[in-house]
Amino acid sequence: MIEVQELTKKYGELVAVRDLTFKVEPGRIWGLLGPNAAGKTTTMRILTGYLPATAGRATVAGFDVFEEPDAVKRSIGYLPEVLPLYLDMTVSGYLGFVAEIKQVPAAKRRAAVARVMESAGLMDVGRRLIKNISRGYKQRVGIAQAMIHDPKVLVLDEPTIGLDPAQIKEIRELIKSLRGEHTILLSTHILPEVTQVCDGVVIINEGRLMASGSLEDLAASFERNDGVMLKLRRAGGEEAALLRAVPGVERVTVEGGELRVEWGRGRDLRDDVARLALDRGLGLREMRSVAGIEDLYMKIVSGGLEQ
Repeated sequence: MIEVQELTKKYGELVAVRDLTFKVEPGRIWGLLGPNAAGKTTTMRILTGYLPATAGRATVAGFDVFEEPDAVKRSIGYLPEVLPLYLDMTVSGYLGFVAEIKQVPAAKRRAAVARVMESAGLMDVGRRLIKNISRGYKQRVGIAQAMIHDPKVLVLDEPTIGLDPAQIKEIRELIKSLRGEHTILLSTHILPEVTQVCDGVVIINEGRLMASGSLEDLAASFERNDGVMLKLRRAGGEEAALLRAVPGVERVTVEGGELRVEWGRGRDLRDDVARLALDRGLGLREMRSVAGIEDLYMKIVSGGLEQ
């Protein structure tokens, strides 16, 4: 549904995006992940027709972004980082206005507004002025305007930026509810955004592709050792020494009040580790796998991993 091949964007001597290649399958939610100034927004602006590319090729919903820009814009809904809202309009009035400028047929506009207000959870604020609704509701209006013409593809740039924790959870649930009906490319620099919402991820840094694929495949390809993170009643040297004595354990480290226990690939010592924690009364609170997407991302942004 989205294909990018060797995409490059230069601003004079500055290369914002360099030879970027990735693919997003239909109906999936894919994260475009990277630190600030990695080239995420530039990539999205190129895909949505807001910026020309210097080189490369991109297609959205089967249309070439550079040769068929009008068809691409009809197929795509875009939520930019700065919301395109008119604060003195009501929510329903604004969405009706957007439906008109996006060329939704007049006979279908009222139904289109009702549809996106229902999907985005805006029915209770439809008659309120946009300037009088919360930041979370404004973000919902931004997503609703992106969906008003029922596009096949949604491109969302930092959709939860500036929201409080409750609003972030609501917007993430909204985005997940759109899976299958739309193909979604979601830009973020926040790891939980990807792990909680997305099916896969494209990781870029300094405009270059560092990794791309499903979360499971990327985590599996990155793992050097298997292991677990343990949250115990107390995580100190004594507990670490006990766990190091488990046959097959290669390393135990203390990380932020938790214990990271690692063993070689192809083994599974979770039962042994849990049994020791219970038998010794260590107060086992939580046990989870290690070496996931978080490890891969931190390795990339710290300069420790090249594709």
